[in-house]
Amino acid sequence: MQRMADVERSYTGDAEETGGRKGGVGEAHVRGSTGSARATGTSTRKPSSSFFLALRKAQKPKGSMWRLQGANKKLVENIKVKEEACAETKSANNILRAQTMELTERLCFLNSILEIAEEVRGFSVEIPDIPDPLLKPWQIPHSTQPIMATANMFLR
Repeated sequence: MQRMADVERSYTGDAEETGGRKGGVGEAHVRGSTGSARATGTSTRKPSSSFFLALRKAQKPKGSMWRLQGANKKLVENIKVKEEACAETKSANNILRAQTMELTERLCFLNSILEIAEEVRGFSVEIPDIPDPLLKPWQIPHSTQPIMATANMFLR
């Protein structure tokens, strides 16, 4: 974009630099009998607006490429952040699973102590069976309330 602005300035600045005359690089101004300026030699005219449009179109792929590269870098950074968060969550989940297993083993051990104490003393202590939630992970350990659907619910 900077080069295009420089090109535009160089073409628009020609008239200003020559004192308002419509001459450009490579032109010689000669005053004739009529007093008007005549150009001799090679003349360069101010390019039309289509020239600048073509120049801008040529530079658009580079700009879009840089935008896409920037967007890709942002996506890569976001993916890395999400992967780190996922890894942290997995490690925390593994720690919680290990703690659950440890607490389940301790509870089973304490239940076995209560069973031994019951046999020795003759006391009747009710020990509920502890379901192992890790053997059936698809089942929720607490009871759930069913959601009843009505016949009119699907007609709306």
